[in-house]
Amino acid sequence: MMGGGGYVAGPAGAAAVSLGVPLVLTEADRHLGVANRLLAKRARRVCLAFPIPGREGGRYVVTGRPVPAAVLSAERGPARERFGISETARCLLVFGGSQGARSINLAALDAFVEGPPRDYHVLHISGRRDHAVALERLERCGGAGQHTLLEYEPGLGDALAASDLVLARAGGSIFEIAAAGRPAILVPYPHAAAGHQEANAAWMAEAGAAVVVDDGRLDGGALLEVVGELFADPEALAGMAAASAALARPDAAELIAAEILAAAKESSSG
Repeated sequence: MMGGGGYVAGPAGAAAVSLGVPLVLTEADRHLGVANRLLAKRARRVCLAFPIPGREGGRYVVTGRPVPAAVLSAERGPARERFGISETARCLLVFGGSQGARSINLAALDAFVEGPPRDYHVLHISGRRDHAVALERLERCGGAGQHTLLEYEPGLGDALAASDLVLARAGGSIFEIAAAGRPAILVPYPHAAAGHQEANAAWMAEAGAAVVVDDGRLDGGALLEVVGELFADPEALAGMAAASAALARPDAAELIAAEILAAAKESSSG
Protein backbone atom coordinates (compact mmCIF):
# COMPACT_ATOMS: atom_id res chain seq x y z
CA MET A 1 0.00 0.00 0.00
CA MET A 2 1.06 3.60 -0.65
CA GLY A 3 0.05 6.40 1.74
CA GLY A 4 0.42 10.09 1.09
CA GLY A 5 -0.49 11.48 4.51
CA GLY A 6 -3.81 12.95 5.56
CA TYR A 7 -6.44 11.67 7.94
CA VAL A 8 -7.59 8.84 5.65
CA ALA A 9 -4.06 7.49 5.22
CA GLY A 10 -3.58 7.03 8.98
CA PRO A 11 -6.18 4.31 9.65
CA ALA A 12 -5.75 2.80 6.17
CA GLY A 13 -2.00 2.51 6.69
CA ALA A 14 -2.43 1.05 10.17
CA ALA A 15 -4.87 -1.54 8.78
CA ALA A 16 -2.44 -2.46 6.01
CA VAL A 17 0.39 -3.00 8.47
CA SER A 18 -1.82 -5.10 10.76
CA LEU A 19 -2.61 -7.35 7.79
CA GLY A 20 1.06 -7.69 6.87
CA VAL A 21 0.81 -5.54 3.75
CA PRO A 22 4.07 -3.64 3.08
CA LEU A 23 3.57 0.11 3.39
CA VAL A 24 5.26 2.84 1.34
CA LEU A 25 4.71 6.45 2.44
CA THR A 26 5.21 9.68 0.53
CA GLU A 27 5.72 13.03 2.27
CA ALA A 28 5.27 16.24 0.27
CA ASP A 29 6.30 18.75 2.96
CA ARG A 30 9.51 19.62 4.81
CA HIS A 31 8.26 17.82 7.91
CA LEU A 32 6.34 14.59 8.46
CA GLY A 33 2.62 15.12 8.84
CA VAL A 34 0.78 13.49 11.73
CA ALA A 35 -0.28 10.36 9.82
CA ASN A 36 3.15 9.78 8.32
CA ARG A 37 4.85 10.45 11.64
CA LEU A 38 2.72 7.77 13.31
CA LEU A 39 3.23 5.24 10.52
CA ALA A 40 6.87 5.89 9.60
CA LYS A 41 8.39 3.31 11.95
CA ARG A 42 6.18 0.60 10.46
CA ALA A 43 6.66 1.57 6.80
CA ARG A 44 8.90 -0.29 4.42
CA ARG A 45 10.00 3.02 2.89
CA VAL A 46 9.26 6.71 3.41
CA CYS A 47 9.75 8.72 0.21
CA LEU A 48 10.56 12.34 1.03
CA ALA A 49 10.05 15.29 -1.28
CA PHE A 50 12.68 17.25 0.71
CA PRO A 51 15.56 16.22 2.93
CA ILE A 52 14.32 16.30 6.55
CA PRO A 53 16.84 16.53 9.41
CA GLY A 54 16.76 13.38 11.50
CA ARG A 55 15.05 11.42 8.73
CA GLU A 56 18.07 10.17 6.81
CA GLY A 57 19.04 6.69 5.68
CA GLY A 58 17.40 3.40 6.53
CA ARG A 59 13.74 3.51 5.60
CA TYR A 60 13.97 7.15 4.47
CA VAL A 61 14.83 8.10 0.89
CA VAL A 62 14.69 11.53 -0.75
CA THR A 63 12.92 11.06 -4.06
CA GLY A 64 11.64 14.55 -4.71
CA ARG A 65 8.05 15.07 -5.82
CA PRO A 66 6.80 13.86 -9.22
CA VAL A 67 6.06 16.53 -11.84
CA PRO A 68 4.03 16.25 -15.06
CA ALA A 69 5.97 14.92 -18.03
CA ALA A 70 5.01 18.04 -20.01
CA VAL A 71 7.15 20.20 -17.74
CA LEU A 72 10.19 18.13 -18.63
CA SER A 73 9.50 18.00 -22.37
CA ALA A 74 8.18 21.48 -23.21
CA GLU A 75 10.31 23.51 -25.64
CA ARG A 76 10.92 27.24 -25.46
CA GLY A 77 10.44 28.08 -29.15
CA PRO A 78 7.03 26.45 -29.67
CA ALA A 79 5.86 27.67 -26.26
CA ARG A 80 6.73 31.28 -27.06
CA GLU A 81 5.08 31.02 -30.45
CA ARG A 82 1.92 29.71 -28.80
CA PHE A 83 1.72 32.64 -26.36
CA GLY A 84 2.81 35.31 -28.86
CA ILE A 85 6.06 36.14 -27.08
CA SER A 86 9.05 37.38 -29.09
CA GLU A 87 12.06 35.08 -29.21
CA THR A 88 14.29 37.87 -27.89
CA ALA A 89 12.02 39.28 -25.17
CA ARG A 90 12.56 38.52 -21.52
CA CYS A 91 9.44 37.00 -19.98
CA LEU A 92 8.02 36.98 -16.46
CA LEU A 93 5.48 34.23 -15.74
CA VAL A 94 2.88 35.06 -13.08
CA PHE A 95 0.53 32.42 -11.66
CA GLY A 96 -1.18 31.42 -8.45
CA GLY A 97 -3.10 28.17 -8.89
CA SER A 98 -6.36 27.31 -10.67
CA GLN A 99 -8.34 29.92 -8.69
CA GLY A 100 -5.47 32.38 -8.72
CA ALA A 101 -3.80 34.24 -5.86
CA ARG A 102 -5.58 37.53 -5.14
CA SER A 103 -2.62 39.41 -3.70
CA ILE A 104 -0.31 38.35 -6.55
CA ASN A 105 -2.91 39.19 -9.20
CA LEU A 106 -3.61 42.64 -7.81
CA ALA A 107 0.08 43.49 -7.38
CA ALA A 108 0.81 42.25 -10.92
CA LEU A 109 -1.99 44.37 -12.38
CA ASP A 110 -0.81 47.44 -10.47
CA ALA A 111 2.77 46.88 -11.56
CA PHE A 112 2.53 45.63 -15.11
CA VAL A 113 -0.81 46.90 -16.44
CA GLU A 114 -1.13 50.28 -14.75
CA GLY A 115 2.54 50.82 -13.93
CA PRO A 116 5.30 52.53 -15.94
CA PRO A 117 6.55 51.21 -19.32
CA ARG A 118 8.79 48.14 -19.12
CA ASP A 119 11.04 46.18 -21.44
CA TYR A 120 9.90 42.63 -20.68
CA HIS A 121 6.85 40.51 -21.46
CA VAL A 122 4.45 39.32 -18.74
CA LEU A 123 2.64 36.00 -19.15
CA HIS A 124 -0.09 36.20 -16.52
CA ILE A 125 -2.28 33.23 -15.57
CA SER A 126 -4.84 34.93 -13.34
CA GLY A 127 -7.00 31.95 -12.38
CA ARG A 128 -10.76 31.86 -12.76
CA ARG A 129 -11.73 33.97 -9.75
CA ASP A 130 -9.88 37.17 -10.72
CA HIS A 131 -9.91 36.85 -14.50
CA ALA A 132 -12.83 39.20 -15.20
CA VAL A 133 -11.30 41.94 -13.07
CA ALA A 134 -7.88 41.44 -14.64
CA LEU A 135 -9.31 41.51 -18.17
CA GLU A 136 -11.30 44.69 -17.47
CA ARG A 137 -8.22 46.48 -16.15
CA LEU A 138 -6.11 45.30 -19.07
CA GLU A 139 -8.65 46.48 -21.63
CA ARG A 140 -9.11 49.80 -19.83
CA CYS A 141 -5.37 50.44 -20.07
CA GLY A 142 -5.16 49.85 -23.79
CA GLY A 143 -5.04 46.12 -24.44
CA ALA A 144 -2.49 43.38 -24.16
CA GLY A 145 0.73 44.82 -25.57
CA GLN A 146 3.44 43.00 -23.64
CA HIS A 147 0.96 41.45 -21.21
CA THR A 148 -0.55 38.10 -22.15
CA LEU A 149 -3.47 37.35 -19.83
CA LEU A 150 -4.82 33.81 -19.49
CA GLU A 151 -7.63 32.62 -17.27
CA TYR A 152 -6.37 29.07 -16.83
CA GLU A 153 -3.73 26.65 -18.06
CA PRO A 154 -4.23 22.91 -17.51
CA GLY A 155 -0.47 22.48 -17.15
CA LEU A 156 2.58 24.65 -16.62
CA GLY A 157 4.88 23.02 -19.16
CA ASP A 158 4.59 25.59 -21.96
CA ALA A 159 4.27 28.56 -19.59
CA LEU A 160 7.47 27.65 -17.75
CA ALA A 161 9.32 26.89 -20.98
CA ALA A 162 8.39 30.33 -22.34
CA SER A 163 9.54 32.22 -19.24
CA ASP A 164 12.81 33.55 -17.86
CA LEU A 165 11.56 34.33 -14.34
CA VAL A 166 8.56 33.15 -12.32
CA LEU A 167 6.34 34.91 -9.78
CA ALA A 168 4.20 32.44 -7.84
CA ARG A 169 3.01 30.99 -4.58
CA ALA A 170 5.20 28.32 -2.98
CA GLY A 171 3.04 25.23 -3.03
CA GLY A 172 3.74 22.04 -4.93
CA SER A 173 4.47 24.03 -8.08
CA ILE A 174 7.97 24.77 -6.77
CA PHE A 175 8.95 21.29 -7.95
CA GLU A 176 7.75 22.16 -11.45
CA ILE A 177 9.63 25.47 -11.33
CA ALA A 178 12.80 23.61 -10.36
CA ALA A 179 12.23 20.92 -12.99
CA ALA A 180 12.12 23.68 -15.61
CA GLY A 181 15.21 25.33 -14.09
CA ARG A 182 13.55 28.70 -13.61
CA PRO A 183 14.52 31.35 -11.05
CA ALA A 184 11.59 32.49 -8.94
CA ILE A 185 10.05 35.22 -6.85
CA LEU A 186 7.97 33.33 -4.31
CA VAL A 187 5.12 34.78 -2.25
CA PRO A 188 4.10 32.08 0.26
CA TYR A 189 0.41 31.89 1.09
CA PRO A 190 0.38 33.02 4.73
CA HIS A 191 -2.48 30.74 5.80
CA ALA A 192 -1.14 27.48 4.34
CA ALA A 193 -1.37 24.48 6.66
CA ALA A 194 1.56 24.25 9.10
CA GLY A 195 3.29 27.10 7.27
CA HIS A 196 4.40 24.67 4.58
CA GLN A 197 4.61 27.33 1.85
CA GLU A 198 7.05 29.38 3.91
CA ALA A 199 9.15 26.23 4.34
CA ASN A 200 8.96 25.46 0.62
CA ALA A 201 10.02 28.98 -0.30
CA ALA A 202 12.89 28.87 2.18
CA TRP A 203 14.13 25.65 0.55
CA MET A 204 14.48 27.38 -2.81
CA ALA A 205 15.84 30.59 -1.31
CA GLU A 206 18.47 28.74 0.74
CA ALA A 207 19.69 27.10 -2.47
CA GLY A 208 19.96 30.49 -4.21
CA ALA A 209 17.10 29.71 -6.60
CA ALA A 210 14.48 32.17 -5.36
CA VAL A 211 13.75 35.51 -3.76
CA VAL A 212 10.99 35.41 -1.14
CA VAL A 213 8.53 38.29 -0.72
CA ASP A 214 6.17 38.38 2.25
CA ASP A 215 2.53 38.42 1.16
CA GLY A 216 1.74 41.32 3.49
CA ARG A 217 4.41 43.49 1.84
CA LEU A 218 3.53 42.68 -1.75
CA ASP A 219 2.32 45.57 -3.87
CA GLY A 220 2.90 46.92 -7.35
CA GLY A 221 5.88 49.05 -6.37
CA ALA A 222 7.64 46.25 -4.52
CA LEU A 223 7.02 43.90 -7.42
CA LEU A 224 8.39 46.30 -10.02
CA GLU A 225 11.49 46.78 -7.90
CA VAL A 226 12.34 43.12 -7.37
CA VAL A 227 11.61 42.11 -10.98
CA GLY A 228 13.59 45.08 -12.27
CA GLU A 229 16.58 44.24 -10.10
CA LEU A 230 16.64 40.62 -11.24
CA PHE A 231 16.27 41.38 -14.94
CA ALA A 232 18.96 44.07 -14.62
CA ASP A 233 21.50 41.44 -13.48
CA PRO A 234 21.59 38.63 -16.08
CA GLU A 235 24.53 36.95 -14.34
CA ALA A 236 22.69 36.71 -11.03
CA LEU A 237 19.55 35.48 -12.81
CA ALA A 238 21.53 32.79 -14.61
CA GLY A 239 22.99 31.69 -11.26
CA MET A 240 19.50 31.43 -9.78
CA ALA A 241 18.37 29.39 -12.78
CA ALA A 242 21.27 26.98 -12.34
CA ALA A 243 20.50 26.67 -8.63
CA SER A 244 16.86 25.95 -9.43
CA ALA A 245 17.78 23.23 -11.93
CA ALA A 246 20.12 21.68 -9.36
CA LEU A 247 17.15 21.15 -7.03
CA ALA A 248 15.17 19.25 -9.65
CA ARG A 249 14.40 15.56 -9.26
CA PRO A 250 13.09 14.60 -12.71
CA ASP A 251 13.19 10.91 -11.78
CA ALA A 252 10.95 11.28 -8.71
CA ALA A 253 8.02 9.36 -10.19
CA GLU A 254 10.26 6.49 -11.26
CA LEU A 255 11.92 6.28 -7.84
CA ILE A 256 8.61 6.17 -5.98
CA ALA A 257 7.18 3.65 -8.44
CA ALA A 258 10.23 1.45 -7.92
CA GLU A 259 9.67 1.47 -4.16
CA ILE A 260 6.00 0.54 -4.61
CA LEU A 261 6.87 -2.29 -6.99
CA ALA A 262 9.53 -3.58 -4.60
CA ALA A 263 6.94 -3.55 -1.81
CA ALA A 264 4.42 -5.40 -3.99
CA LYS A 265 7.05 -8.00 -4.89
CA GLU A 266 7.85 -8.45 -1.20
CA SER A 267 4.16 -8.96 -0.45
CA SER A 268 3.66 -11.52 -3.22
CA SER A 269 6.77 -13.49 -2.29
CA GLY A 270 5.78 -13.51 1.40
